Amino acid sequence: MRAQKITLATLALATGLTLTACQGDDTAASTDDAAPAASSPAGDDGGSGKETQETAATSGDTASDAPEGSGGGQINTGPCKTANLDISSAHGMGEGTLHIAFKNTGDACFLKGFPGVDLKADSGPGGINANRSDLATPSVVLKTGESTRATLHYPANHSDGSGVDITLLDITPPNETHSKTVPTKINVPVTDHSTSDEVIIDPVGTGKQ
Repeated sequence: MRAQKITLATLALATGLTLTACQGDDTAASTDDAAPAASSPAGDDGGSGKETQETAATSGDTASDAPEGSGGGQINTGPCKTANLDISSAHGMGEGTLHIAFKNTGDACFLKGFPGVDLKADSGPGGINANRSDLATPSVVLKTGESTRATLHYPANHSDGSGVDITLLDITPPNETHSKTVPTKINVPVTDHSTSDEVIIDPVGTGKQ
């Protein structure tokens, strides 16, 4: 009878050890099964990182597609052409001065130097060619619609004679070979010396604009 009890106790002990071992295996298995689950957030982070990179790349593309800064400036196309200049004349404040205006009707361009000016009388051949002054020649950039001018100096007629009526000006812009004819009305004296010596043209962009 005692031997039977010992056998039963031994059996119970063996059974307990077996159950413990099984529970240990189940715990290990559960731990192993949980490992991938623990790595899942890392996988989610990796996915988020990829999405972030793709978003950044998309943002970069959007930035590159943005228009470049556009100011109000215009491209300088070089020297102004006669065809793109509206040329006119007006009497200055002082006696013996005439302002010759150059208005740009084309794309942005520049003027630098002396215009050629021929004074034509209302009758008779020939004319008076204006001489250049000693002033420096600035470079003047004209955007579309902008103007600059040059001043013509001529001797006013204070003689008792009728003088010579100048009614036309043949004006050639700086660096150009084509001219435009502009109406005017000035009177210069007839003298023993050459009147042309007293007809002087300043460069464009000088004086009070």
